[in-house]
This record gives sequence, C-alpha cells and structure tokens, in this order.
Amino acid sequence: EKKELSQEEQQMEEEECGKEQQMFNQLFSTRRPKDGWAGLSSGIKSVAKGTAAGMASLIAQPVVGAKTGGVGGFLTGLATGVASCVALPVTGVCVGAYQVGRGVANSAEAIHSAGKGMVWNEKKRQWYYYKLDEEIDEVQRLAKQRKKRGENASGMGVGGPERSVKDTAYYDLLGVATNATQAEIKKAYYVRARKCHPDKNPGDPTAAERFQELGHAYQILSNDQTRAAYDRDGLSINDEKNQKLHMSDIDPYVFFAVMFGSESVTPYIGELWIANKAEMFLKDSKMAQELASNMQPNDGTSKSAEKLHAQREERVRQMMEEDEFSQRRRQVTCAVNLRERIASYVDNNDGETDEQFTLMCQAEAASICQTAFGHVFCTTIGQVLELEAVEFLGFVGSPLVGNFDAYNAVLQKRATSFNNNYKVLNAGISAVRAGSKAMKHVENMQKQAQEQTPLAGGASPMDTSQAKETMKKLEDTLPAILELAWAINVRDITKTLKRVCHKLFYDAGVEKETRIRRAEAIRIMGREFFAIGKVSATVKDVGNTSEDAEDIKLRAEIAAMTTLAKAQGQEITEKDAEYMIRQQRKMKQHQQATNRS
Repeated sequence: EKKELSQEEQQMEEEECGKEQQMFNQLFSTRRPKDGWAGLSSGIKSVAKGTAAGMASLIAQPVVGAKTGGVGGFLTGLATGVASCVALPVTGVCVGAYQVGRGVANSAEAIHSAGKGMVWNEKKRQWYYYKLDEEIDEVQRLAKQRKKRGENASGMGVGGPERSVKDTAYYDLLGVATNATQAEIKKAYYVRARKCHPDKNPGDPTAAERFQELGHAYQILSNDQTRAAYDRDGLSINDEKNQKLHMSDIDPYVFFAVMFGSESVTPYIGELWIANKAEMFLKDSKMAQELASNMQPNDGTSKSAEKLHAQREERVRQMMEEDEFSQRRRQVTCAVNLRERIASYVDNNDGETDEQFTLMCQAEAASICQTAFGHVFCTTIGQVLELEAVEFLGFVGSPLVGNFDAYNAVLQKRATSFNNNYKVLNAGISAVRAGSKAMKHVENMQKQAQEQTPLAGGASPMDTSQAKETMKKLEDTLPAILELAWAINVRDITKTLKRVCHKLFYDAGVEKETRIRRAEAIRIMGREFFAIGKVSATVKDVGNTSEDAEDIKLRAEIAAMTTLAKAQGQEITEKDAEYMIRQQRKMKQHQQATNRS
C-alpha cells in the first residue's frame, strides 16, 4: 500500500510540475527563436509579460487577502504582491536575455539555411526545404481522408445499416438504399433512365412523365444539400418539388460570390475568408441545434451537462481544425493556379516575350474590371503580387544586404498592413455606430407602436409609414456594413496572397532560376493588375467601394435569390446574376423616372 501511495504521490507531483511548466510557458516566450531578431522580439515579450504579471499581482493579492482575512490578510497579500512584483519582472528579464542569446546563437544557422533556400517552420520551429508539389499531394491526401471520414459520420458511406429518413419515395424510384453513395445513385439513374426513356417506349403515354419524375429524383439525391433537406423533411404536402430550406442548406460562398462579384478572381484569391466564417457560423448553429435536441429533458444531472459540454468542445475543435485546413488548401490551390497562369512565361516553351505576357495580363485584368468590384480586386491583388515579387528579387541575389527596391517594398508592405488594419478598425466603428443608430430608431418606433391600440393577440401595430421609415433606417446601414466587409476582404486577400507568393518563391522542388522567373512574371502581373485597376476605378468614377443603400440592397436581394436557387439544385452563374442586377436596376430607374413625371 505504501508503495502504491508513493507511486500515486509521484504521479501527482509530475502532474503538478507539468501544470507549472505549462503556466510558465504561457507566461513567458520560451519557444526556439528563428534568429537574433526573433530572439530579441521574444525577449521583449517575456520582459513585458513578466512586468505586466507583476503589476497585476501587486494589485490583486492585497485585495484578495483583505476579502478573505481582513487587515491581516491585506498585509499578507501586500507582501506576496510586492514579492511577485519584483520576482516576475526579474524572471522575465532572465528569460528575455536567454531568448536573445538563443536567437544570436541561431543567427548563423538562419543565414546559412536561408542562403540554401530553406524556410522556417513556425510550428515545428526548425528549418526545412519547402516543396510545393509535396504539399499539394499532402493536401489532397488529407482532403480524401476528411471526405471519407465525413461520409462515414453522416452514414453515406458504403455498406452499414440504412439511414432513417422521413420519406423514401425518391430512393424507391431509383431503386437504391437510403445509405447509397453518389456513385450508386448515378449508376441507378442511368440504368433506369435508359429503360423508361420516351424514345425507348414509343407506345407508352406515361413514359415521358415517368422519365421526368426519375430525373427530378436524381436531381434531388445527387446534390448533398437537397438530399439532406429531403432526408430531413421529405416531400412537401402542397408541392412535391418544394423542399424546405434550413440555414444548414445555405451555401454562403454563393452569396458572397454574387455580392462581391468574386467568381472571376477565385483562381487568384480562392474563397473569401468572410464566406468561410459565415459557413462556420451556419455549421455552429446547426451543431447547437443538434446538441440541444439530443439532450434528454428529464436528465438534468451534472454528468449529462458535462457530457454535452465535452461534445460541444470536441465539435468546436473539429471546426477549428477544418477552418485551418480550408485556409491551407485555399493557399495551395491559389499557388497552383498562379503557377499555371505564369507557366508560359516561366518555361518560355512558346517563345513568349515580356511584351506578350504583359498583354495577356492586361487582358485578364480588363476582364476582371468588368465586374462590379473588379477594380478593387485588381488593385489589391496587383499591389500584393508586385511588392512580394520585388522584395524576393531584391534579396535573392544578396540575402544579407538586398537592394533599395527590396527595402522599399518592405516599407510599403508594412504601411499597407497598418493601413488595412486601420481601415478594418475604422469601418468596424462606423458599422457599429450606424447599427446602433438604426436599432435605437427601431426601439423608438416600437415604443410609439405600443402606445397605440394593441392587437387582439397582444402585439402592437405599426402603421405603413412607420414600417417604411424603419426599413429605410435599416437599409441606410448597408453602406457602412459593406465598407467593413470590403476592409476585411482586402486584409484577407493581402495575407493570403503573401503566403501564396511565398510558396512559389521558396519552392525547393525547382531550380533557383525557375523561382526567379516566377517572381519576374508575378511582378509583371502585379504591375499590370494594379495599373488597370486604378484606371478602371477612375473611369467608373468611384474612389472606393461605397455604393448607395438602394444598389447594395438590390445586389443583396439577387445574391440571396441565387443562393436559394443553388440550395434547391439550380445553377445560376455570376454572369446570370449580374444580368439580373442590371435589369432590376434599369426597372427601378425607369420606375423612378415615371414617378417624377
């Protein structure tokens, strides 16, 4: 028993030491620094954190002591606080000096490794040779694993028991089980479609109708979103083709692609960060509903609550991992697309000259600028590409010294980063102010409505003029919200393209000369995109992304319509959406002109 007790005590001591070590690492920066500059930065952080923690302890300890022990506790807490106020900053200085020393010691390795074309891994804290093709293979492998894991989790994999669904009519029509894969559904549709095709049954008057029903069943089950809606809700009573839509069925990428006209630049920037966060919000809403529905109403034990909390934490962790992987896949995909765009210049297989490549970039930029916000995309993409390329080319020849253009590019990048962050903050404040003002107006309207005669159901009426005025106030906030969205988009595009260029310029899978050619091509592309974008902005007579509330409302309406159509299995391209927006704008302009006359 004594031996077992000593083992338990030893285990407890190890756990306590582990917790103390974890707390120490969280308080002070102890990770391996990349070089001298990184060591200096880490050291300053440790000193600052130690000082801040010491000051906080000096304030908090006497207060806590006074609450628990009165005057005696206050004096004891004061003594402890003073000791901590001295000890923590001293510890921070010691850790900081140690980190600076480590950084200086690692500088030689950093110079040598960078000169060999190696890059620094922030997670593993070590130098390695980055190869784009290897990361492509890894991302594709991880994507397949995640897809397979998702299919198994949703019960849509091969084999296993059939899933419980509300209605099986479409499955029965195709002759497949409810857990059939997409390949099985497709095969079953082709087999049955050939048998009941009207041309194969010229004497059967019902063949055409059966063929259409079969096609509609396949359309619903071949789309993951409409299939999920059908499995959950079954057929509508009034209209078999009318599927109920839930928030989880909405694809935010479609909405934002129409709202910002980003489909034309998707090969360069991928799916916008703001759309990814919107999808995470929808998934989180669905997750909360599922967790709440799984709770037993008569089970209010703490164990049940702990289990629910653990399930939610696990799902949140999975969502965060999915978000990180999505961003990584986005960057790799953009790097591949950009590599293909500049391949003719880099490889020079067709003898393409700088002038020919420049004309190609100008044509591409002009095509992008034809969309609603194309000039904003072009200037943002162009500036990032050109600065990243100029910096790389300036340091690739002499990593230690560089040239004037490289240092100028670094300064411009820092200024751009500061400007982007400032715009996000400023636009966020403006959006909050506009939203608060609108909500205050809504509250005043509701108070006025409550003073009127209440309806039979207890609700207070709001007359037509009040409702219109309230809607107008809410619509007036749209420009501020759009400005915030654009500030977030610009910052997101800048950060994404920086990492994309890094993957192309430091790809150890190709020769150094090839990487230099890539940088030269991207510098040309960036220069032309930026110039064409600036000219387009001048022609459109818009110096920023602001539009009046009516135009924003119109675009949002079309974006919502397109998203709903997509969720129902219909295909609407960006060109179709832009055409609908132009037509609606013309109709409203004509209506306004008629009203004035």
